[in-house]
Amino acid sequence: MKLLFLHGPAAAGKLTVAREVCALTGFKLFHNHLVVDTLLAVFQFGSPEFVWLREQTWVGVFEAAAKAGISLVFTFAPESTVRSEFIGAAVRAVEGAGGEVCFVELRCPVEEIERRLDAPSRHEFMKLKSVELFRELRDKGANEFPPLPSSGLVLDTNTMEPVEAARTICEHFEIAVRAAG
Repeated sequence: MKLLFLHGPAAAGKLTVAREVCALTGFKLFHNHLVVDTLLAVFQFGSPEFVWLREQTWVGVFEAAAKAGISLVFTFAPESTVRSEFIGAAVRAVEGAGGEVCFVELRCPVEEIERRLDAPSRHEFMKLKSVELFRELRDKGANEFPPLPSSGLVLDTNTMEPVEAARTICEHFEIAVRAAG
């Protein structure tokens, strides 16, 4: 079992690339907003309850999937409301169940991120869509997070198509691609 842990800033293309990886491999998609949006129905973003439940849910799904032998692609935007202990807990849960965590950093120039923020694809979930709010959060340090482990794979989503990024991820981690058909 592999957990492909795609991380990068808002609008870097994490979900788009993740969907391409899933189409190529048959991995299951675990988009972080599935949990975030659910919890926002009850708790304020960043509240202690929100933070605890979000991380417990993420790690619980990782561990259960690893035990069941289900490979996942997870999308993650590092930001200050996520406790730094989350990454270690995620790795321990997956590796403790016999799986492997593969970190992939997605980068994109700020100008392109700002252009993408209001794309129709971002309206499917409660994603950040405002350039003004993006700038305000950035200036307040909301995107600060300790460095994540590195697999040596960093992709610039401004210079490659999503399917090319997905194929690069599969090649880097030696993940079999399903036959077209």
